[in-house]
Amino acid sequence: MQQATASLRQIDGWIAEEERREAARRRTAEREQPPEWLVQFRHDGATIDSVHSGGCWAVPKWARCRPVIRAQAVEALQNHVSACPACRPDTVLGFPG
Repeated sequence: MQQATASLRQIDGWIAEEERREAARRRTAEREQPPEWLVQFRHDGATIDSVHSGGCWAVPKWARCRPVIRAQAVEALQNHVSACPACRPDTVLGFPG
């Protein structure tokens, strides 16, 4: 009986460890997903320069960007912020292009 109990504890430990690993994999996968939309700031860090889709390849590595929700991306475009010519968020969001 003691041996069976010890075996069950060991199996429970393995299951718990695998559940921790799976949770860590899910957190990593969620972090790796790009945001839906990005706004890129000018060098002053305060003025929005352009709007991008979240996975845009044309965002410069040095650029200061912030993830935004759809409504914020639409508002920026309505305020005449330029849309990225590569990923065309204006077209996706229904703005004439």
